[in-house]
Amino acid sequence: METGMKTGSESRPQTKTTAAGRMRRWFRRLYTQRHLQVMALLGVVWMLIFNYIPMYGIVIAFKEFNIVDSIGAAPWVGLEHFRAFMEDENLRDVIRNTLGISLIKLFIGFPLPILFALFLNEIRSVRFKKSVQTISYLPHFLSWVILGGILTTWLADVGVINQILLALHLIDQPISYLAEPQYFWAIVIISDIWKELGWSAIIYLAAMASVSPEMYEAATIDGAGRFQKMWYITLPGIQSTIAILFILAVSGVLNSNFDQILVLRNSLNESASNVIDIYVYQTGLLSGRFSYSTAIGLIKSVIALILLLIANQVTKRLNNTSLF
Repeated sequence: METGMKTGSESRPQTKTTAAGRMRRWFRRLYTQRHLQVMALLGVVWMLIFNYIPMYGIVIAFKEFNIVDSIGAAPWVGLEHFRAFMEDENLRDVIRNTLGISLIKLFIGFPLPILFALFLNEIRSVRFKKSVQTISYLPHFLSWVILGGILTTWLADVGVINQILLALHLIDQPISYLAEPQYFWAIVIISDIWKELGWSAIIYLAAMASVSPEMYEAATIDGAGRFQKMWYITLPGIQSTIAILFILAVSGVLNSNFDQILVLRNSLNESASNVIDIYVYQTGLLSGRFSYSTAIGLIKSVIALILLLIANQVTKRLNNTSLF
């Protein structure tokens, strides 16, 4: 019995010593990595200031806020703004335009960078490959203000697009494409793919670089062609990257690229260009309905979170890849 008591009493100081040793090692490692920790801390502080503290403003959606009074002094109205949005006469057009543009971008714009990266990866000439890659991702570094001006000039009555189509006898008279709502979706989708195709392919090219060359050599010995290597080796090798980017793309399906549409829209194509982000901008900043626009933004964020969780679970079950 005395032996058991000694064993128990001796184990407690040992546990305390072990815990103290772990703390010392933790502080020692923290001090060794102090430069990296400071860099990470700056990022955390930035995120707290610009991402988390402003979330207090969400309460505006449940109040009748005006710019004269403070947020705390604004009276509570509950779900009145959410109800007003559901009864808004513009709701149908806003949802239709947002989902139409975003879903087409998702189904067309998401696979194209993968295909482009696959074919670019098969180019053997390093100089030609770098030239194509540089030309393809150059538009990414131009803002939509610049590209919008270029597109507005190209798509005008006397623009280069009309001149080419008239020369090829594909049209009989010039068309003001940005003045016709039926062309707006196509212009937005094609121009977005043109701007982001090469840049999006960089991520897939980086993932392809991690695929073992020995697998390609073994496939060559077995008589596999290029397309078979792409299908059975390259694509499975980057499926985790594709899954992560697909999750992020699905969560952002309600984002219709505000900058792009703001630059290309006008009063003539408003029926096709009035998306959620533009509607929030008009009602919030231009009309001063801050609470109403905040409620719309909150609805959008909640739906985006739900889509993120659904896409995460789907990819997790299909190929065991997920964000969390």
